[in-house]
Amino acid sequence: MSKFLSRVAYACGTFGHDFFYAMIGTYFMIFVTSNLFNTENTSYNEYMIGLVTTVILVIRVAELFIDPFIGNTIDKTKTRWGKFKPWVLSGAVIAAVTLAILFTDIGGLAETSPVMYLVVFAILYIIMDVFYSAKDVAIWSMIPALSFDSREREITATYARIGSVFGGQLVTIIVIPIVLAFSKNSNGGAGDATGWFAFAAIGGLIATAGAIILGIGTKEHASALRENKTDTSFSQVFSVLMKNDQLLWIAFAYLIFGLGQNLINNFNLYYFIYVLGDSSQFSFLGVINVIIGLMAVALFPSLTKKFSRRKLFFYSIAIMLIAIVIYYFAGQNVYLTLLGAGLFALPQPLIFLVVLMTITDTVEYGQLKLGHRDEALVLCVRPLIDKLGGAITSAIVGFTAVWVGMSGNKVTAASITPENLLNFQLIMFAIPFVLLIIATFIYKAKVKLTEEKHAEIVKELERTWGKDNK
Repeated sequence: MSKFLSRVAYACGTFGHDFFYAMIGTYFMIFVTSNLFNTENTSYNEYMIGLVTTVILVIRVAELFIDPFIGNTIDKTKTRWGKFKPWVLSGAVIAAVTLAILFTDIGGLAETSPVMYLVVFAILYIIMDVFYSAKDVAIWSMIPALSFDSREREITATYARIGSVFGGQLVTIIVIPIVLAFSKNSNGGAGDATGWFAFAAIGGLIATAGAIILGIGTKEHASALRENKTDTSFSQVFSVLMKNDQLLWIAFAYLIFGLGQNLINNFNLYYFIYVLGDSSQFSFLGVINVIIGLMAVALFPSLTKKFSRRKLFFYSIAIMLIAIVIYYFAGQNVYLTLLGAGLFALPQPLIFLVVLMTITDTVEYGQLKLGHRDEALVLCVRPLIDKLGGAITSAIVGFTAVWVGMSGNKVTAASITPENLLNFQLIMFAIPFVLLIIATFIYKAKVKLTEEKHAEIVKELERTWGKDNK
């Protein structure tokens, strides 16, 4: 199998994976706040939205402590299909089925038996989140298993990110058309429960198909540098992570950045529904984001060669800060809104790749420093941070939607008061602006693992690892 076809298969897997991630991270909360609880008792609806939001936050934060053990388990997995593919495939199927059920009122329990609904919801969400996490860790941990060269990793990751950008932004294009096509009532552009279930079912099928193509079309390569004399035990898991200082600093900077990025991304559809008052325009944002996202990712290897990863990170943040200002002053101007939102999305895949490549290179950094190699364990930190940031921002989105009067299926743009609009804009724009600046200072001060430094580490490992690991 050619290297090109392998990269394309890998990209198909990340395409479906990021489609699914957008469903969890962005659109599930919109379903919860707009369509899950629609009794005549508004206080009950808001109370249940608050409880569901809290359950999600607690589960996702608690699950963060499980992720490193998932990574450690994947590192120990030995099958004829390799370490990663069994987890990608099983995770895709189980997560898809459970998420589709979560996009319902679970047989009417949401209204008839709130306590039973919350219990069943929590169980299903835990199952979905654990298997999604296993897939997430496995799919992105494959990169260091394919090459030790930073440049080659950048090319492979570029293919992967092209797939993930296309998948993640395709959701933006098709979510409202699918929801409204299957809905019996448009509800001011937010659709109904039937439409949201159809969206979840279609998304689950797309994610599963991508995982199957990845499983068929990729193959990890054996290398002496990937062989450990002893496996990392469960008791050593957190010690390994804590001693890898470069991993911790890039993770911290990425967490702060991700909070700011996700707040705006998760509020985008709310803005189109409740500020612009025209959710149909949201699909245009998806088209714009696909085009500029694919262009940005395709240029990533050239940009890092010209500017280096560090400079690319700083330039990307500067563009996003300008975009936030434009977006804030857009008001109900559709063109300025699309410009601000599109410009904000432009550098996001570039920053993702900078972070992913830096975390990938910390595999060898930790290997040299600690004396053993932990691919999936180290790479689980990036999705772990994504989930932590997603959990926090989902909670903020849920509570903010209730606070500013953007919950329920009877709310329209005309019903939002000027005071609530201002509160919404402060949460959506001011907080992310500050968070992005903080993340930049952390990255500049503490992240020192450059491409040149990584090349030196690999050379040292090639010289010593085979001898030391016998």
